[in-house]
Amino acid sequence: MAYSIKSKDYFDTKLYTGNASTNAITGVGFEPDMTWLKQRDGTPDHYLYDSVRGVLNYITPNLTTQQQANVTSLTAFNSDGFTLGSNAATNANSGNFASWNWKAGTTSGIATNGSTQITPSSYSFNQTSGFSIIRYTGIGGQPKTIPHGLGVQPKMFIIKRTSTTGSWGVLPQQISTGHLYLDAVSALSTSNPLSGGVLADTVNFSVSDSSDVNGAGSTYIAYCFADVQGYSKMGSYAANANVDGPFIYTGFSPAFVLLKQYNTSGSNWMLFDDKREGYNIENYYLHPDTNASEGTTDKLDLVSNGFKIRTTGGDVNSGDFIYMAFASEPLVSTNGIPATAR
Repeated sequence: MAYSIKSKDYFDTKLYTGNASTNAITGVGFEPDMTWLKQRDGTPDHYLYDSVRGVLNYITPNLTTQQQANVTSLTAFNSDGFTLGSNAATNANSGNFASWNWKAGTTSGIATNGSTQITPSSYSFNQTSGFSIIRYTGIGGQPKTIPHGLGVQPKMFIIKRTSTTGSWGVLPQQISTGHLYLDAVSALSTSNPLSGGVLADTVNFSVSDSSDVNGAGSTYIAYCFADVQGYSKMGSYAANANVDGPFIYTGFSPAFVLLKQYNTSGSNWMLFDDKREGYNIENYYLHPDTNASEGTTDKLDLVSNGFKIRTTGGDVNSGDFIYMAFASEPLVSTNGIPATAR
């Protein structure tokens, strides 16, 4: 059976060992447009880079700090990965690191319409993989609309003010016009939502007048994600607080899962992938909202068509959750049938 494209052309997890010197990380399979780094066996912050803001410039998912530059951190995006300098936070000698990499790539011709109110200053989007990076300057007022470039209705937006400090707004459109914060353990807020109370459509997404997403004169970066059959899925699930936890169907074997309990505060964000453990039982996890090193207790299984919760732990199995997942196997075939993994 022929496949139209491969998921690993658009997302891949790459593990690497630091060397405290120039370190060319290869084997990603494409030139990334967004790379997220975290040391697994230490407590440096998370570091996130993208091609729209430019190499050397990083933002930290677990902190509210503004964009910063470091000439010894990530120094280049390459055709098969990226290059690091000597910075210990991203390349400590003998340190164990994880990188999560996404491909966008189209940098002109973004669609707008008569409802568009803020024009991006730069962007990169990929309609095949349902991912875009949008840089814009806030104008204040709510709601204000910004094009996302994906041609379908996205399900998740992650927005960070880069010119000054500001929280990481997460707009999970699959459940609500409310918002969460990637850098915090707070519950979903539906009071004065960062979306301005308006869901995205096939051309634009909406932001409120909050300084976290639309302060007049401030600059922002927005990461936009849509569902793509057989490749990416944004959804929600209700936990059952049982070792035989819920099964969440995605239609593919996940390579990456990000999830968060949203109905009450106090629960960390949880990040899993299929490379750190190396098989479907996922004991290894990281918290995007803290700089903590990797945890190693049994949480979930990654299976051929979704993931299965295997613990009573409240961080994955108590209350209501949102999730975002990307596939390890090919996208749908030419006849539209989702691929399976193993």
